[in-house]
Amino acid sequence: MNKVVTIHSFRQSVGKSNLTANLACLLSLQGKRVALVDTDFQGASAHLFFGYKDGDIQSTFNDFLWKKCDIAQATYDVTVRLGDQAEGKLYLIPASTQISDIMQMLRACMNIDRFTEGLEKLEKELALDIILVDTHAGLNENTLMAMAISNSLILVLHPDPQDFQGTAISVEVAQRLMVPSIKLVLNDSSPNLNPEEVSQQLEATYHCGGGSVLNHTEELLALASSQPFVLAYPDHPLTDHIKSIAENL
Repeated sequence: MNKVVTIHSFRQSVGKSNLTANLACLLSLQGKRVALVDTDFQGASAHLFFGYKDGDIQSTFNDFLWKKCDIAQATYDVTVRLGDQAEGKLYLIPASTQISDIMQMLRACMNIDRFTEGLEKLEKELALDIILVDTHAGLNENTLMAMAISNSLILVLHPDPQDFQGTAISVEVAQRLMVPSIKLVLNDSSPNLNPEEVSQQLEATYHCGGGSVLNHTEELLALASSQPFVLAYPDHPLTDHIKSIAENL
């Protein structure tokens, strides 16, 4: 596959899905053909950023994995949500929020062959430049599979001792899986910290190729998951910082 970027976090509620949606939007605005695949089967939320309610979605990635539909039926063109300035394309492959589907995924992990088959078909039929995979927080079989097929891994963490320790474990696992590129994003950082110094500390501590720092922003908290931050605040400093992450992909 051309370029699969998995976005992961050791803990929930650190902004992983938010960052994934924003990266997908920015890459599409820059002219890339992008697919966002939601594999957070226990807490699917990617669809919320693009105005979809649970009842609006007919087929999901769960349905594809369980051979209930073709991957094309679970793919939604959300480019129109980017406005008139979009030069690329953005496709969403959502996960199910139905309790029965969530329980089914808890009982049995996804089939790695079916998973890679779906991504390969997406890449070929949609002529994709990049596939972003949003995972469930923590380490389980599904997230390990997503990591294993990735060209690049972004690990999102909060400035919290528990996150620092858990991220170290995630980095070690990813290195054992021989993920070619591992990047760190410290989210919700204090504006009082020097971003360059923090970035250097991240790289020195985890021995990864790059570290980025995103400061705490009240506007982001107020926006929640109603839409991608970079669309609501295109001129905000936080948007510029996310752009730098997207450019490095």
